[in-house]
Amino acid sequence: MDARLAGRVALITGAASGIGKATAARLAAEGAAVLVTDIQVELGEETVAELVEGGARAAFLRHDVTSEEDWQAAVEAAVADLGGLDILVNNAGMGDLKTIEDTTLEEWDRTVAVDQTGVFLGMKLAAPALLRSGHGSIVNISSIFGTSGGFGTSPAYHAAKGAVRTLTKNAALHWATEGIRVNSIHPGFIITPILDSAKGTPFWDAMTALTPMGHLGDPADIAAGVAYLASDDARFVTGLELYIDGGYMAR
Repeated sequence: MDARLAGRVALITGAASGIGKATAARLAAEGAAVLVTDIQVELGEETVAELVEGGARAAFLRHDVTSEEDWQAAVEAAVADLGGLDILVNNAGMGDLKTIEDTTLEEWDRTVAVDQTGVFLGMKLAAPALLRSGHGSIVNISSIFGTSGGFGTSPAYHAAKGAVRTLTKNAALHWATEGIRVNSIHPGFIITPILDSAKGTPFWDAMTALTPMGHLGDPADIAAGVAYLASDDARFVTGLELYIDGGYMAR
């Protein structure tokens, strides 16, 4: 694989499993040093061990994306331990499944804190290091449900992911001449550990039926998009919404 990210340092949140883990592996394979952050300590450390065994420079840090102090510590760790910060992937997230009537204010606040405020904090606190990079790239993982109404459930998730979509464009314009590009990726239905319980159920069948290509995506599909947006191949790309969804949003 081309080393188009050689010499770059990436901070990836929620990288202990799923899309984040696949992204860490892909960026490392393209030459980046990777700071894996997550609240899942054991899985995060296992991910880093795998990366190091494969020859990558990598480190793990426990990181709650709703905490400003944790974000500051993560940025400082990337700079101190890995030599800087060039790429920020805001991947950490959580979902909710209730209707708007059944969603409590506490549940709403928690989902928004992780999925929306965490992205804001990451961009805000990583900005000084990314500006020093000279080729900074932020990739925010939104969702097809940041643009569509989905199934009429999960109101906090939709609201937060929709906010990430627009916040991405806002930040892209703010930094357009400053050396930081900001783009969002909108995954469709992706086979991650969070969907394990859905296998063999009508919900799984429904997701498959709703995807025009007729199958769910793989975390590696999202990771490939991140690698592109993080690289100089996308040097003229900012404020983009990249849908990796098997055609879902084309309907």
